[in-house]
This record gives sequence, C-alpha cells and structure tokens, in this order.
Amino acid sequence: MNKRKLKALVLMVGAIFMAFFMFNLNSQASTSRDQGVDWSKFQSNSGVFGYSTDKFVFSQAGGFYGGTNIPQTTYASQVASAKQAGKRVHTYLWDGVGGNMINAKAMMAYYLPRVKTPKGSIVALDYENGASYSVTANTNVILAQMALIKAAGYTPMLYSGKAYLNAHVNVADIVRAYGNCLWLAEYPDYLVRTKPDYNWFPSMDGVAIFQFTSTYKAGGLDGNVDLTGITKSGYTTASKAKAQANVKKAQKAQAAKVVKYSQRGVFYPNRTLAVRYTDSDKVRQVATYYKGESVIYNAVIIEHDYVWARYTRSNGLYGFIKLGVTNGPAYGKRVVGQLVSHTYYTVKSGDSWWTIAQRNGLSMTTLASQNGKTIYSTIYPGQRLVVR
Repeated sequence: MNKRKLKALVLMVGAIFMAFFMFNLNSQASTSRDQGVDWSKFQSNSGVFGYSTDKFVFSQAGGFYGGTNIPQTTYASQVASAKQAGKRVHTYLWDGVGGNMINAKAMMAYYLPRVKTPKGSIVALDYENGASYSVTANTNVILAQMALIKAAGYTPMLYSGKAYLNAHVNVADIVRAYGNCLWLAEYPDYLVRTKPDYNWFPSMDGVAIFQFTSTYKAGGLDGNVDLTGITKSGYTTASKAKAQANVKKAQKAQAAKVVKYSQRGVFYPNRTLAVRYTDSDKVRQVATYYKGESVIYNAVIIEHDYVWARYTRSNGLYGFIKLGVTNGPAYGKRVVGQLVSHTYYTVKSGDSWWTIAQRNGLSMTTLASQNGKTIYSTIYPGQRLVVR
C-alpha cells in the first residue's frame, strides 16, 4: 500500500471514529439538552439568571468549611426566586469533609433537614477541595453521604472536575452505586460561551450534567447542560408520587422508633429531645436546636447504638456528648454525658501544618481550624495539636 493510500485510510478511520463518538454523545444528550445555572452567595439573594431558555437552577445551601458547617444565607431566597421564575431548582453543598466519616455524617445530618427544594430533587455534593490522602476513605465518605441523600428522599449527585475525581476518588464505585450521577466541569477558555463545546466534554462513565463554562454571560456565571434529563427529578408527576410514597413509608417505619431523653444537665432544663432511629447508617438530624452560653449543640448522630450530640465550643473546637442507648436491653436508658477524648500530636522540629495534616489524613485547613488556629499560625516543637 503506498503512503498516499495509507494516509487516506488513516484519515477515513479517524473520521469514522469521531463520527461514532459524537453520535454516542449526541444520543446521550438527546433525551435532554436543557441548560441552566448554579448559584452561591456571590449571585446575591435573588440569584443571577442566564437566559430565558434556561430550565434549571442549582443553589448552594452551604457546606462544611474548615471543620464546621456554614450555611449560606442566600439559599432560601434564591430557591424562592428560581421557583417564581418557573425554573426547576435543586440544591448543592460544599463537601469539605475529605475522608472524615464522622464529619461527613454530621454534615448531612445538619443540612438534609434544611433542604428547601422538592423531594426527589437533586442534592449534589461539591467535592473539589480538601480530599484526604486515602482514596478509599474519600470514596466511602461520598458513598455514605449519597446514601443519606437518597434515604432522605432526594436524588444524589457528585460535582467535581474529572482530574480531581480520578486522583482522589474511586469513581467506578460511585457510578456503580448511583449510575449517571456525575456533574463535571471542563472549560475550553474563559470567554463568554452560551452553548457547550463537546470537544471539551470530560468523557467518562456516569456523566449526567456537563458544566461547560464559568462565563455563561459577561461578568461570569456557570453554564450547565443536562445530558440525561436528571434535572427533571422531583418535577414530574411520577417522581413526586414516588417521593411522597417513600416519605410515608419512612415515617411509618420510624413511628415506633421514637425515643425521648431528658435534657437536664446537658441542654436547657425541662426540654425533651426526640431522636429517630433510621436506616443502617443510623444517622438522623433533630429538628430542635439548643444554645447555651458557651456551647452550641447543632446535630445529633446515632452511631453504634448510642445517641451522640455534636457540640461546638466558643473557642471553635467541637466534639460529641453521649446521650443514650437506641436499642437492645438498655433501650431508652439515659447515659451520663461524656466528652469523646481527643487524639493529640506533639509537634517536633521540622514539622509543619502540611506534614502533620498529611500524616493524619486531614487537610491543613481542618487541622488548623480544630486547634483554633489558621494555616498561617506558627507552631513550635513541643506544642500539642488535636488531630482526632
């Protein structure tokens, strides 16, 4: 075969491959090419809309930052604004827990009762910073969080960049459990783009939403395209009926599992705390919060047959108090409050925030925060730091 014919054959095979790839991509996208935007506090109380043809909005409810849950005050008004504009509105959360399962469950216990979008709608985890050095730990945390989202009656999704996910998470496990559940970002440039350029599509299994630009309009705004119709979740008659049925089923299952604990000596006197025993993950947020002068009790976690109240001290450190037994012979029995002991590390010569955090599977920000400091604070040999 001469060189001219060989070159022509190579070009023809390449053209067939690209046509096949684009056909598959277009087939995947054919079910829904709806476009929409996502908002955080930077889009103000009412949000910033893209174009009249946009169909959906994601609003950030808050997230786990530097060792604590910080809600966004713009969330409720943004959801109301999107609904008034006739958009399908969904929720996302900044997921800065890394590979810490306790923080992950506490985060979901805090936010899931605060979701203001309809049952069946999407609750997405924004996982793009703070991952631990353990791929297994990161993956297990995400799977546990997505299970809690699903158990609460919402549609779980995972947002990130392709490179970051592949570096820190076993994506195959996530997709195996939840199918087309990925929301991935990939931008060709920072010019205004009103339509996706599929030459930059982050091709991998499980992609449901493609965030194709951070400059959807002049001034900056994320633009997203729904490839599978997932943003219709919670907004069809069938999905609403299914969600309502699941809620009734869950309520019926929980009805016989309510336990009451006297709060004397732990919270304010003469108050009652109702705790619901849920699925195998045993996590449920309590609707009532109690504030003391120096301690804020902001979550309740049911773990290993005990009820734990998460507290935050005035100096920013947090821990857990054991409240009671959830099942077995001692079901409902009061347990004297005991603080969970911390694990400490003594700083050695040559140590830094980075080396200590890496050694203990934490981010530098989390390590510094749980010690009441920032990553710019100086540490000295002999100093004790909380690492667990």
